[in-house]
Amino acid sequence: MIGFRPRTEVTLMADPFALLLLHLRKKAGRSQEQQADAVNAASGRVTVTRREISRYEQSETIPTNHTLGHIAVACGVPYEELLREAKAARTRRAQARRRVEQDEEDMKRRTVLEGAVVGVSAAAAEPWGRLAAALRRGTKVDEPSAKALIDRAADLHIQELGLSARLLQHKVESHLDAITAVLPRAGEHERALTIAAGETAALAGWVAWDLGEHTKANAYYKVTSECASSTGHPPLRALALTYASYGSHAPQRKLGLLRQAAQDVRGRGNAAAAAWIHGRYAEEAALLDNATDALQALDRARFAYDFADHTSEQAWVRFVTPYRMDSLTLSVYSQLRRSELAVTANDAIARLGNGLPDGGVVVLGDLAVALLRGGNVDQGLDVTRKFATSAHAKPNTMGKERARAIASLLPVADRDLAHHLRQLAA
Repeated sequence: MIGFRPRTEVTLMADPFALLLLHLRKKAGRSQEQQADAVNAASGRVTVTRREISRYEQSETIPTNHTLGHIAVACGVPYEELLREAKAARTRRAQARRRVEQDEEDMKRRTVLEGAVVGVSAAAAEPWGRLAAALRRGTKVDEPSAKALIDRAADLHIQELGLSARLLQHKVESHLDAITAVLPRAGEHERALTIAAGETAALAGWVAWDLGEHTKANAYYKVTSECASSTGHPPLRALALTYASYGSHAPQRKLGLLRQAAQDVRGRGNAAAAAWIHGRYAEEAALLDNATDALQALDRARFAYDFADHTSEQAWVRFVTPYRMDSLTLSVYSQLRRSELAVTANDAIARLGNGLPDGGVVVLGDLAVALLRGGNVDQGLDVTRKFATSAHAKPNTMGKERARAIASLLPVADRDLAHHLRQLAA
């Protein structure tokens, strides 16, 4: 497989295929103009310019398959591998374009309830229109509209698996505004809508934390806890506390938040949430080298997960897949330097197969750390490159933390890849 080793001239958001083309040119010791000459020499025609080489390396365009063949010859690499990497790049570009188009459509459809003017046809067609019309008439929210708001809150948690924080933020905050405007006229739907508002506020806090807006994040978590208190729904507070545990700087406070969260998800219907929270506690205890507490918490997490169904419990535990449980286990074993690390890493690789699950940045990051710490360098490097691609596709704080950890474990011979990961973490 062709690896890429980007250097400092690459922007952080460059596509992995663009980074690969840059690496191949640098490896050949050519300037962009010299690379264009080499490609033209391979084709026998003057068809590629320095500007086109620059556009390839800046992710502005992707070479045609015909041009790829000439690049492969000029750089001495297999055409089939370049073709495969280019195909993956085109897929990523198409997915990004669809996300932007969907985002624009959401913006067009979303009604700003305060001061919005919604026509009769819009009121009949969209839940948002019906809500706005109901507010202007002073009537209570009907059941279909309440359900639409509740379902939308759940869907946002599912979208979080695939969208970056920046793309998600305005969706989450706008939906929270919509529920807030409705609550005074919620009637019999007040409790369900308040829980949905709390779930949305928690996600808004998580997104804000990911974007470095820590004061805002804490304010949202506080609102979520207030929603939990007013509805008598402890799992909602557990969500806020567990999210908050990632952002706290005091290790003992993190453990305290997670202990309370674990209390809040006792009982039926919360098994996936309990597995996540106990797994988080195990991670934090391992970071403090408290092996006994960490391993006991990990056992509790696994036991809870035996009874869990992350696809049918609260939408906010949808990411607690078997892959994520592998990730938590690897994180704990890696930190404690446990002998079970190698076997667990191999099992995780077998489960992962060739696919990349939702939340793959964290999973691949923890797997790469485990393999490198366990001495399996070749496989660790392969997973690291997959991690780098995933981290480019969905940048987030947890991915940055793992990029920093992986960079510190890479061999000296892979210093360029380490440099690239440090750029991601910056």
